Amino acid sequence: MLDLEPASISEGDALPPGWHFFLLGAETRRSHLRSDGFPGLGVPMPDLGLPRLLIVGRTVDYFHEIPVGVAVRRISVVKEVTEKTSEAGPRATVTIEHELQVSGTADPAIVETQTYLLLPARKWQEAMKPHRAVVAAHRKAVTPDDTLLFQYSALGFNSHKIHIDTIHARDVEGFPSLVVNGGLTALLMTEFARADLGLRIRALKMKNLAPLFSGREITLAADPYGDRWRLRACDETGQIAADMELEIR
Repeated sequence: MLDLEPASISEGDALPPGWHFFLLGAETRRSHLRSDGFPGLGVPMPDLGLPRLLIVGRTVDYFHEIPVGVAVRRISVVKEVTEKTSEAGPRATVTIEHELQVSGTADPAIVETQTYLLLPARKWQEAMKPHRAVVAAHRKAVTPDDTLLFQYSALGFNSHKIHIDTIHARDVEGFPSLVVNGGLTALLMTEFARADLGLRIRALKMKNLAPLFSGREITLAADPYGDRWRLRACDETGQIAADMELEIR
């Protein structure tokens, strides 16, 4: 999927940071899927009568390496559900925590916390934005396509329709094309840090600020500040769609 040489990864090597996403794949029965197809990724995602779902942030702590080829135990729980009503209508935030342990150990190797926003049925409106050049010490352009979104979704067993069903994404939710998975955006950013910048990640915090779309160029931008790095994923207009802070080993 990442267009890397498979032989470059051998059994016993440390799983690169970000690659653990496929270990969070859901075990949700088809009859228990939400109406938008989202499977819950490890635990059932509540519906709450709110048919639209977007991921708005995540934190990941890397405590120990996970060697390729070992058995891994996953513990996934719903940490918090918060419902509220505003002038825009009802909404809810759901926080899910995943803990990955290498078999035979009790300490977590990776802990990832994801926060989702549940919204009522309403089509997304794309605002016209002026193009702004991204200024950063390090930059890289990538253009995810439908095939990449399909492969990422398949590896994580994520059947959320906004990532795999163009008709649903466009006609039901009002997006111009398939929406790039929030986890895929995170993976592209951590791969930029790992493979291009040579950084060793200890922990990350990420905020998803706006959707990114298949077939549209994304600019990955990175800058060091102190003992940390700031990474951004910007859309084709230059708007920051995802903001990530890295702690480095």
